[in-house]
Amino acid sequence: MIGSIKGKIILKTDKFVIVETNNIGYKIAVSPDTLSRLTLRQNSGQEKINEIVSFWIHTHVREDAFDLYGFLEHKELEFFEMLLGVSGIGPKSALVILSIASIETLRKAIGTGDTSYLTKISGIGRKTAEKIVIELRDKMGREESDGSLENEMDTLEALKSLGYSQNQAREALKKVTQKADINIKIREALKILGNK
Repeated sequence: MIGSIKGKIILKTDKFVIVETNNIGYKIAVSPDTLSRLTLRQNSGQEKINEIVSFWIHTHVREDAFDLYGFLEHKELEFFEMLLGVSGIGPKSALVILSIASIETLRKAIGTGDTSYLTKISGIGRKTAEKIVIELRDKMGREESDGSLENEMDTLEALKSLGYSQNQAREALKKVTQKADINIKIREALKILGNK
């Protein structure tokens, strides 16, 4: 099994990258969050990666496919593999779940049993969210709700009401001060969204 790949990105799409190492190109599925964190530089009118990139790899083998899923941080790989342990969650669903919020926020949602936060994810229904909470809550450690998830949902709805898509709003919220109140989060998110 492949555990990690280090090489140069020669192609980047909205769902995967191709990393070349030793004259072999590996197609690696990545989350939108990972794509946005890769360092890009303009060169001859095309986006190219300026540096060597290293991915932690989950190798998913099926009868008809051999798929690679890449993560920049090992904790993302660990969380992804925990999600795969939940019955009914496949690699594509796990990647979608990882792309909606930081791992800390997802851990908090699972630890507090907040299925409504998880159901906001495209393609994840109430039953699947409940399964995730039931199967992973003890592994994450049970937590008492401190209102921060509700605060984040209110901030998300406020940004959507200002005309931003759910994905744009979520991406911006990942970069704001997490412990701030809703007004500060909205201001910081608007600055981030305004710089795009």
